[in-house]
Amino acid sequence: MECPVCGSDCVRTAPEIMSDLPTRFLPCAECSMRVLDKRAPLSALEYAEPCSCGKRFIDEVFAHMYVIMREEGDLSPRDPLIAVGSPLIHPGFAMDLPPFLPAKSLLLLSGKVQEKAARRIVAEVPEVRGVVKTAAFVPGLISHDLNAVPRVYTLLAGCDVRADIYPLATGPLVVYKQQSLIHIEFPRAGYPKLRSVVAHVGKPPVPFFVDAFSGPGTLGLAAACLGVPHVVMNDAWYASAFWSAFNLEVNRVYFDVDKVQIYGQVRDMARHPVAREPVKIAETTGRQVIEVYQGDFLNLDRVIPKDAHPVAALDIFDKNDRNGVSAMLRDWQGRMGGDVFVP
Repeated sequence: MECPVCGSDCVRTAPEIMSDLPTRFLPCAECSMRVLDKRAPLSALEYAEPCSCGKRFIDEVFAHMYVIMREEGDLSPRDPLIAVGSPLIHPGFAMDLPPFLPAKSLLLLSGKVQEKAARRIVAEVPEVRGVVKTAAFVPGLISHDLNAVPRVYTLLAGCDVRADIYPLATGPLVVYKQQSLIHIEFPRAGYPKLRSVVAHVGKPPVPFFVDAFSGPGTLGLAAACLGVPHVVMNDAWYASAFWSAFNLEVNRVYFDVDKVQIYGQVRDMARHPVAREPVKIAETTGRQVIEVYQGDFLNLDRVIPKDAHPVAALDIFDKNDRNGVSAMLRDWQGRMGGDVFVP
């Protein structure tokens, strides 16, 4: 599959990405492991090269990036190793042990890195697929108030598309996203949101499921994997709606569909980053109907049949605002009926 961001072949379908996952982050017999103190500066500006198998322990990869950032003046001699930034593994899943990284398996998020060092890191550190400059905010549209101004991080070098993997009884769900545009939600042990969807979908599955704040589509895709005949995914933020659509194609092997049709492309959608009226971004043909919209979730009554009585997941960002959440649930139920829950 062609990556919609960099145009290369850095994205793969769910079966392809799962084919080598059992051994992807495991060392070979010759791999070495040097555990470094993340809270202290690197004692010597040196690092080990990757093993002959092409992998390197994550601490050694951080040492390599630390040396480059020191050389370019992005870090001082007093900065600890952890100041390099935050690693996002590709593909991401709940790991029991720190990984040995193969090529293009790490995305670096850093508040200190500048463009020159970022370009060197992507060019010289084989494990790194991209470098993103972060700031003190969460990227994307993080409020149900569509008048809020969304903000994004900056991709300095490489590609910031990566995937997370979520286990389902029907097979592992693979969810891609462009990480500079969408907030980080790394898979948690136990996968509580997925368990909530499984419980509400039931057996046999409910006839209609809505993922009203879809993000890159995890909950709606899970409902489709579980066999729900009609699924609607929706998000007002363009990047979320696009990646919900893209992930339909990534996981299509799990769906009872003939074709996935994607109408929106991420660069075109960026011209209208927040939508109020529902715009169809993608749909499937076949026995199972899956649709993706970009728009205000409260306007979905314009595209969902009045007699659908859907089960709806409202994965609201600020769940601590209990009064606001309760009001949203009441508003939704008054418009749509059916069952609504916050995963």
